[in-house]
Amino acid sequence: MQSFTRLFALVSLAACVIAHEDHDHDTQLPLDYVRFPYQAAYPGDNEVTADSIFSGITTFARLPWVQCLGKDKDVSFDVAFLGAPFDTGTSYRPGARFGPAGIRAGSRRLTLYGGYNVPLEVNPFRSGLKIVDCGDIPVTPYDNKFAIKQIEDGHKALLHRPAFSPLGNDSLTGQPLQPLSLDGRSHPRIITLGGDHTIVLPLLRSIYSVYGAISVIHFDSHLDTWKPQVFGGAPSDQAAINHGTYFYWASQEGLIKNGLTPLTPHSRPATGTPETGGWSTRELREILRGLDGLHIVSADIVEVAPAYDTNAELTTMAAADVLYEVLSVMAKTPLGKVSA
Repeated sequence: MQSFTRLFALVSLAACVIAHEDHDHDTQLPLDYVRFPYQAAYPGDNEVTADSIFSGITTFARLPWVQCLGKDKDVSFDVAFLGAPFDTGTSYRPGARFGPAGIRAGSRRLTLYGGYNVPLEVNPFRSGLKIVDCGDIPVTPYDNKFAIKQIEDGHKALLHRPAFSPLGNDSLTGQPLQPLSLDGRSHPRIITLGGDHTIVLPLLRSIYSVYGAISVIHFDSHLDTWKPQVFGGAPSDQAAINHGTYFYWASQEGLIKNGLTPLTPHSRPATGTPETGGWSTRELREILRGLDGLHIVSADIVEVAPAYDTNAELTTMAAADVLYEVLSVMAKTPLGKVSA
């Protein structure tokens, strides 16, 4: 139901060809030299300008678009943004199928000034991680059972790839870090753009296949642990799985260890089941920064329905900023531990 994030415990790379006035090798640069590797450049003056954030194809934070479920199915990465445009499990206002597109639009200016996160003292886009936007999972709007399987399979196809970067060594002991996964391999992290809250069940099923049962931090105005007979009446097996019951089923399937559910931001109207009286976005971002040091294996943001947003795109911008904080925490803490 209404939620802004749950945590599981293109940048336009303009190839700036530099013209050489002489043959002084000290001033010559490679032909593929990129002056601003994580910011878009305005053609003509090679300087970063505001124009660059609303031109070109819209990806999350203008990250490179990789067709992870198509021709680029063998490409590896460290963090991927993945859309799950599904909203036929909502009980009140539909429209979250357009959430991935809206969140990407709200994220366009994240790297305009470089992307440095001052409170967390990290620039996730320059942290050495390979971060990409994998586009959306193809999801049918006609069959919820099939759509839920599509989301699980799409997420799993990305999650089971090897991570692009090695884990490295522990910053305190200097010892090699060992992966947290059940198979002992290093896997990438997936940040999913929803989609109504039903998508969390297939995401948890996918994550379970790599990490087993995990702890969940759930930011929402609702617990979403309803028994199907109470929420929706469960007239059929498929109707029993919706955006108010997915945690009930996740618990029944043994996908989660435990969880925490605080309240969600206020004044963000573009959502499926709106509530008042929540935190400000400033407060929520401060709380997310407090998660610094946790091993976040995956994350998602759901129930963003742009059709109900203000003309100023307040909800989609807030959603993008929340994911920026999550990405920053991920960049600071690798998914590894020192062997006992």
